[in-house]
Amino acid sequence: MKDKKLTLEFHSHTNASKDSLTRPADLIRAARKKGIDRLIITDHNSTVGAVAAQKLDPELVIVGEEIMTTRGEILAAFVQEEIPAGLTPQKTIQILREQGAFISVSHPYDTHRKGGWLETDLLEIVPLVDAIEVFNSRCMDPRFNGRAKAFAEKHNIPGTVGSDAHGAFEVGRSVLLLDPFTGPDEMRKVIRQAKVQTKLSPWWVHLISRYAYMKKQAGKT
Repeated sequence: MKDKKLTLEFHSHTNASKDSLTRPADLIRAARKKGIDRLIITDHNSTVGAVAAQKLDPELVIVGEEIMTTRGEILAAFVQEEIPAGLTPQKTIQILREQGAFISVSHPYDTHRKGGWLETDLLEIVPLVDAIEVFNSRCMDPRFNGRAKAFAEKHNIPGTVGSDAHGAFEVGRSVLLLDPFTGPDEMRKVIRQAKVQTKLSPWWVHLISRYAYMKKQAGKT
């Protein structure tokens, strides 16, 4: 009898991100309700929310981080120590490698977002990362995901997918179904055989993020 596949949400946010108001406990509750087995919390340039969530549900939560580099955003899982924003992609990847983290690249072709990548910059880091995010539920133009998938296939690199959930209701819209794993090395072994379930989010989810960002900025004044 084959082992049960794990349902993995690779890309999600809590209120540790500047554009989310979702409490770790609420994100966990939504993930459990939707049958997600592993939840990678990837707050912007922070592991605070992920660490807090892991303490609440260590079986479910994997500490990750979405890190803004000087060229685009890196998406990492099994992060041991928080990585600051503003480093070069190469330096960011080097630090993550030293921690043993699994490294993907956030929505690489999404030109509507600050974290998108130029293909010339992406080509420089392909040999250094474990995967490319080939589907992001918050990409408003389907062509962005199509280009990422084509890039990954052309360069024979595994793909990750994620909901990029900033609100708890978004979690689980795009997930990986893969063999059981217990750490980054095992994830690297099973990622190529993963199946995906993907669904785009409605355009208005970005208004939720904008509201969260504005509310936090107003709170600083």
